[in-house]
Amino acid sequence: MHPSSVSEPTSGHYNWSLLWRLLPVLRENAGRVALAMACLFLAKGALLTIPFILKSLVDTLDLETPEQITVVMLLSLVIAYGMARFASVMFAELRDTLFGRVTERAMRRIGLQVFRHVHNLDIDYHLNRRTGGLARDIERGTTGISFLMRFFIFNIAPTLFEIAMVAGILLYNYGLSYAVVVVVAVLGYGAFSFRATEWRTRFVRAVNEADSSSNTRAVDSLLNYETVKYFTNETFESDRYDESLAAWEQARRSNRLSLFALNAGQALIIALSQTLMIGLAAWQVRDGVLSLGDFVLINQFMLQLFMPLGFLGFVYREIKSSMANIENLFDLLEREPAVRDADDARTLQVEHGRIAFEDVVFNYGDKRSIINGFSLGVEPGTRVALVGASGAGKSTLIKLLFRFYDPVAGRITIDGQDIREVTQESLRRHIAIVPQDTVLFNDSLLENVRYGNPAADDDAVREAIHAAHLDDFVSQLPEGLLTRVGERGLKLSGGEKQRVAIARAILKDAPILVFDEATSSLDSHSEQAVLSAFRDLAQRHTTLVIAHRLSTVVDADRIVVLRDGAIAESGAHGDLLSRDGEYARLWWAQQARETVPA
Repeated sequence: MHPSSVSEPTSGHYNWSLLWRLLPVLRENAGRVALAMACLFLAKGALLTIPFILKSLVDTLDLETPEQITVVMLLSLVIAYGMARFASVMFAELRDTLFGRVTERAMRRIGLQVFRHVHNLDIDYHLNRRTGGLARDIERGTTGISFLMRFFIFNIAPTLFEIAMVAGILLYNYGLSYAVVVVVAVLGYGAFSFRATEWRTRFVRAVNEADSSSNTRAVDSLLNYETVKYFTNETFESDRYDESLAAWEQARRSNRLSLFALNAGQALIIALSQTLMIGLAAWQVRDGVLSLGDFVLINQFMLQLFMPLGFLGFVYREIKSSMANIENLFDLLEREPAVRDADDARTLQVEHGRIAFEDVVFNYGDKRSIINGFSLGVEPGTRVALVGASGAGKSTLIKLLFRFYDPVAGRITIDGQDIREVTQESLRRHIAIVPQDTVLFNDSLLENVRYGNPAADDDAVREAIHAAHLDDFVSQLPEGLLTRVGERGLKLSGGEKQRVAIARAILKDAPILVFDEATSSLDSHSEQAVLSAFRDLAQRHTTLVIAHRLSTVVDADRIVVLRDGAIAESGAHGDLLSRDGEYARLWWAQQARETVPA
């Protein structure tokens, strides 16, 4: 199993202080929040008047002489009851409508914050992340935030207020015994609910983990659809997915059984307290202490009290569940990227485009050193090729240039500016790359090329496509530039994707260009087409080329041979061949392989 993108909480305790993250959104919408709170108290006030109206109505109907009941009196009480009911519902709906904008804004703000934060995390995180599980964590986390904001503010506090009001009314009007029953019932219900919910939290986490795992498994398999087909491993993938689903099913079963135990305990407490309260009221009605209207009022208060109290139990359970969901989201937000802009980072200014690697040393974690005292100057407008065996450090140098990692020692400069002292955004804006593996979005060919410069108009995109020698290919497509390329560009061949990457680089028009082994897996015809487009592009840029096939860089201004992260040889193609050193051995070995008949 892949390492988790975010750690699961291991204890039943939550960091409630994380909820303070939501305060900026509430302050931003202070007016709406205030109106929503006003509607809340109006709705609660209307609800508390209903038992008194019912008492008056029942006592009026219970008069010994019906002649005493006037039409106006009866009609007034009935209309008052209807208006109180309508007001309680209407103000509650207004509250939800007003606050809905606040929760939606919070989900938008937090969702965007997480999206930006994930893009800012270091490359190691993205190499180890679980895409499906991460997407599900973000989805559940933002939904949990919406739930917390809505119900924490509009259910827990108002329900506690209503409980206090009901207990006070019963104490004032009917004596201590009724208030004691209410308080004991509420405390017992709350204590049981909180303890049982804490116990259930582990089952909620288990469901979330199983859900993320199964989703990750499914997404990973679908993203590698072709590989699954190549090895006829559909059954193998189905079996692995079913294993994840079986774990999810078991977790859901345990969660459901624990929920049954919680609901049964809560229902028992509510039933016992309501039975006791109604029994006490009925006994006093029989003795003539209370009227029939008082009996109805007490019964109505109990119904109104335990309805939100029962919902409060649900809300608390869901809040705990939501906290389990958003903990992963908050953990993700608290994760610091390994590569960060300096506090006083300035914008990179490129006038000429000279690149300098100065005694650069780098290693991945505690592993062996990859780059060892590497020094190289790339003059403006020149084309320098980096060649060498696999693992020599060629691609690592490009990652260091892009600041995906920082050197352990030494520095990299562009026009004399240390790239650690400029913003990452400005650094990468000045470098265009044609990568070895071009990944396209599931969008039109036009939009995939425009990705090099999202602000470019259609004419500029078409010019870039022409410069990348893509015209013939586009003319053969059923919908031309509007043809969708499929997920990750699966509908295009390797050479076609490389030319799309070149078109992107042309459109970006950055002063520094990197060509990263972009022809290593192409046939000769595709390679020549890509190289032709590349040479046209490279004429106007400072260019670094990582080359696997040495024949593609024979016309480079300088060829640098790497061995164990250091320069073994350096010079032009002819000079290096005449030295009969490492480059010459690589060259003649490749020539021998290419001349062997297939």
